[in-house]
Amino acid sequence: MKTFLPKIDVQRRGWRIIDAKGAILGRLAVQVADALRGKDKPVFTPHLDAGDFVVVINAAEVVLSGNKETAKEYMRYSGWKGGEKYRTVAQVRETHPERLVMHAVKGMLPKNRLGDRFLTKLKVYPGADHPHDAQQPKTMAYAG
Repeated sequence: MKTFLPKIDVQRRGWRIIDAKGAILGRLAVQVADALRGKDKPVFTPHLDAGDFVVVINAAEVVLSGNKETAKEYMRYSGWKGGEKYRTVAQVRETHPERLVMHAVKGMLPKNRLGDRFLTKLKVYPGADHPHDAQQPKTMAYAG
């Protein structure tokens, strides 16, 4: 028996679009991460990049359950003593709402060079407008 390794054609990657309006953040991120990795394709291989490009629109209108809007915090550290800064979901949503989706998807991807490559195929926009009409993205249904 020989192990089948699929040939991944980089030129034939698909484009998908998903509307995040009213979608729960975590459930949306799972679907997007699976599409970026190619887990929904029959040629999925963990160490190969077989996924599609994913465009997320209306990221500013994503929903979080419970009281996470005020209780959940994102932390960043400058590297200096006392350099920790915390921001709530509501504060992030005001300035950069696309970072909510980017952060959630990034946490669901592998923590290596392949995961970094997956993240470059994710395009997130806070509104309904996006510059990827020429790629003719297929609509991805939110199942949450």
